Amino acid sequence: MKMINKVGIIGSGYSSMVAACCLAEKGINVTIYEKNEMPGGRASKFEAQGFTFDMGPSWYWMPEVFENFFNRFGKKSADFYNLERLDPGYQVFFGGGQKMSIPSDKKELLNLFESIEMGAAEKLEKFLSEAEYKYRVGIDEYVWKPGKSIFEFVDLKVFKSFLKLQMLSSVSSNVKALFKDKRLQQILEFPVLFLGSMPNRIPALYTLMNHADLTLGTWYPKGGMYKVTEAFYHLALSLGVNFKFNCEITGVKINEKKISRLISNDKSFDVDFVITGADYQHFDRSVLPNNYSNYSDSYWDKREMAPSSLLFFLGFNKELKGLEHHNLFFDTDFDEHASAIYENPKWPENPLFYICAPSKTDTSVAPKGHENLFALIPLAPGIKENEDLHQKYLNEIIERIELKTGTEIKQNLVYNKSFSISDFKSRYNAFKGNAYGLANTLKQTAILKPKFYNRHLKNLYYTGQLTVPGPGMPPAIISGQLVADQFLKNNNIKVNGQAFQPDFERV
Repeated sequence: MKMINKVGIIGSGYSSMVAACCLAEKGINVTIYEKNEMPGGRASKFEAQGFTFDMGPSWYWMPEVFENFFNRFGKKSADFYNLERLDPGYQVFFGGGQKMSIPSDKKELLNLFESIEMGAAEKLEKFLSEAEYKYRVGIDEYVWKPGKSIFEFVDLKVFKSFLKLQMLSSVSSNVKALFKDKRLQQILEFPVLFLGSMPNRIPALYTLMNHADLTLGTWYPKGGMYKVTEAFYHLALSLGVNFKFNCEITGVKINEKKISRLISNDKSFDVDFVITGADYQHFDRSVLPNNYSNYSDSYWDKREMAPSSLLFFLGFNKELKGLEHHNLFFDTDFDEHASAIYENPKWPENPLFYICAPSKTDTSVAPKGHENLFALIPLAPGIKENEDLHQKYLNEIIERIELKTGTEIKQNLVYNKSFSISDFKSRYNAFKGNAYGLANTLKQTAILKPKFYNRHLKNLYYTGQLTVPGPGMPPAIISGQLVADQFLKNNNIKVNGQAFQPDFERV
């Protein structure tokens, strides 16, 4: 076994803490260096006036990915937090005063689709069966590939599944071939909006998200999404991982094609190996000397980024009627908003938006008789912003909530904080202020994503949403394990007397 004395991990997002846990369990000395004041990266939180606001992810999907990670250490999610399945999973507001609640029970879901379009129940059964196949094959045979080479996919089983996974058709064409009602189409296309592009540009493989959504269900960790962050943090501490907060890594010292020291303002730290979970583009172009970067500025400028967002954290001094835990406002023109993100980047008129009301499920996140809302408007990354625009969109969100729920709420707003493109840049060093990483288009999938290893430095790996397998909480958990397992293999770490073999090579 090679002696690895000090591994430095930059950033404390999910992928970083996951990687740290995997390495520390093997007796490796691991320190995480975090720019901000708390662990979690984008999955952080803040408290104000008795409200607790999750600042990042709000959807808990694919629960088995979390369970499998905790199982790796003889734990389970229930050791850290309690999960509740939401029913309905979410509510959708359409134009013309129409709305639809998506039930967690499959029979009720089939009946709902059939009530809207004759024959839709049978088609949905078929669609979800195919989505489950894509989910199982996609997770087992694609997501766990490290993306080093095309030869990872030169496997008869994987090759045979390629066409069946519909990699060359789009989500939109897949959905519209089965369902004619626009509302049903929007419900089935909605999950891929998190993947950062139009449904007609996302490979149909990603209808696997419909299995995660409609079959596996939408869950909520009581106490808030930050409970998941705390779980990773406490697990890491129990395994001996060290944390340094308010410690932004701004430079490196390189000797013999290896990073030997991490630099943070007037301090520096010796390292034998580095994993960076910081924003890939920022570390690659602003922290590393450019002659050691994996990619050029022109490469990054050509990447298609997922949207940024305008977020509002809102507190109301009364309980709000007509809202569920998750609410989608699809009551305006989808194509018009999408064009303002992907085709002609600008601030959208009449935007679609999302409202999370966790206090509907969890009274601990707001004072008694109050309501906690998280609002999100998707935006084109990199566009200019100002506070006047924030106020304009806040007014529109409140007006449309009032219109759709029939309840006046504007005068009950007692707390308001916005967070947008400039904040993503300043807090997370996010490239162009993006919120969700790279768009998961076919040209940016698997081996076509930025590599998780550095081409010039022997001891530097990357993890997180801009490398394999992509953005989101479950992919981040997988990304951290991928990079840690590759590290253990490359450095000949022994497990039970045998060379370590990563899970992705066992598949």
